[in-house]
Amino acid sequence: MRIVKSITFDAAHYLADCPDARPYARMHGHSFTLEVAIDGEPDPETGWVVDLGDVAEALAELRDSLDHRLLNEVEGLGRPTLENICRYAAERLRARFPGLARVRVARPSCGEACEYEL
Repeated sequence: MRIVKSITFDAAHYLADCPDARPYARMHGHSFTLEVAIDGEPDPETGWVVDLGDVAEALAELRDSLDHRLLNEVEGLGRPTLENICRYAAERLRARFPGLARVRVARPSCGEACEYEL
């Protein structure tokens, strides 16, 4: 089985080293959606793959590290691309949720997303 939980956050970033002086070289912001999928067999006693309350707590911590921040300054994130945001989230959640199967980060207003399958 697979459970899925998502959060949203708003943040700014810039990609100064882009070719042809693309507009995203300048500082700008997005509303992001971050979704995680966790695979596993439900526990016979609880019926849960994992407690969604635990997932919500972990995602709240992750949101706190990203929300209303300049992503270029978030320690451990690196160049603030969708790909690196996925990796950043996965690294922070993997130990707590061994069944972590996928992290998806989207910018809905742009119609863009990245999915990281673990």
